[in-house]
Amino acid sequence: MNWDQIEGNWKQFAGSARKQWGKLTDDDWQVLKGSKDQLVGKIQERYGSTKDDALRQADEWARTQRMENESVGNVR
Repeated sequence: MNWDQIEGNWKQFAGSARKQWGKLTDDDWQVLKGSKDQLVGKIQERYGSTKDDALRQADEWARTQRMENESVGNVR
């Protein structure tokens, strides 16, 4: 799953993302709206991660979403 799909269906993915990064505030989530760059920045800010680590986390989360959606037949 690519980030265009995530951004376009952000409401569908937001719950999973909130579980993954619980330190992000409601205001953070309102601003993000599925933007990978903004998510990476917020992960860096809230968790003290490096940019590379935050990117890795975001990419891994996206892969997990793709795998979960494929297992239920939502994305091919």
